[in-house]
Amino acid sequence: MAFQECVIEIAQDQAEAWSDALFELGALSVSVEDADADTPDEQPLFGEPGMEPTRLAWQHSRLVALFDADTDPALVLAAAANALGCAVPASEVRSVEDQDWVRLTQSQFEPIRIGERIWVVPSWHDAPEPDAVVLELDPGLAFGTGSHPTTRLCMQWLEQNLTPGETVLDYGCGSGILAIVAKKLGAGDTLGIDIDPNAVEASRYNAERNRVSASFALPDDAAALATASGAATHDLVVANILSNPLKLMAAMLSARVRPGGRLVLSGVLERQADEVAAAYAPWLPLSVWRSDEGWVCLHGTRP
Repeated sequence: MAFQECVIEIAQDQAEAWSDALFELGALSVSVEDADADTPDEQPLFGEPGMEPTRLAWQHSRLVALFDADTDPALVLAAAANALGCAVPASEVRSVEDQDWVRLTQSQFEPIRIGERIWVVPSWHDAPEPDAVVLELDPGLAFGTGSHPTTRLCMQWLEQNLTPGETVLDYGCGSGILAIVAKKLGAGDTLGIDIDPNAVEASRYNAERNRVSASFALPDDAAALATASGAATHDLVVANILSNPLKLMAAMLSARVRPGGRLVLSGVLERQADEVAAAYAPWLPLSVWRSDEGWVCLHGTRP
């Protein structure tokens, strides 16, 4: 089945309204892009949990709406403009050739080597080194396939520093990749926690596929598990999130590390390392272990 894209450029404050209107009128998808991308006027959008809400679109936004071949984009734009009470914007319509989207998507994800002996391998590939530590993991519901520098840093740290038998907490587990690699490297009881139910579901699925035994739960469920088992602290706590939530959770995460245990943090830019370390200083000292593409991994031991 063939498709077509309709492209319009609009002001920042109109992006959400136009997206909603196009969806209601039959668009299969609507994406918002920076119309000034790859020019000196390009504007990045940044935001982290715990911060004030940021812009939802760029000053000059480009909307790309996908329609099936039988839809007339001009009629849809006219109807949307009428509903919004504004003029019909100039537009460009582009054809989208039909192709094997599954095969195309799979071709974009190759096995990833991390550290000395860890490979992250999509299910449609064979392991390049069958004797290595192999994680079968497909891109899916939650962040974390090993391709991002912060994930690589945490995995490299685990490969070089994890002591077999140590208990591990992966806070903000995403796809469960750090908990799974910890188990494959010999960790003892391992728990992954995430606030997103989809992440917990994806982590459980990935652990089963990789034939490892690890627990995954939402924060409230994890607290109940800890109370029941008496395992409130861990030998190793790893959190690959973002700097602002890491700072907000400093007391909580530090308290999950047993005395003499270690804490590993990533999702932190090099310029943010000092302020994150300062947030944890009342409980344990943190230092930069390694950097990668502008990101750092911090680690420290609780006294």
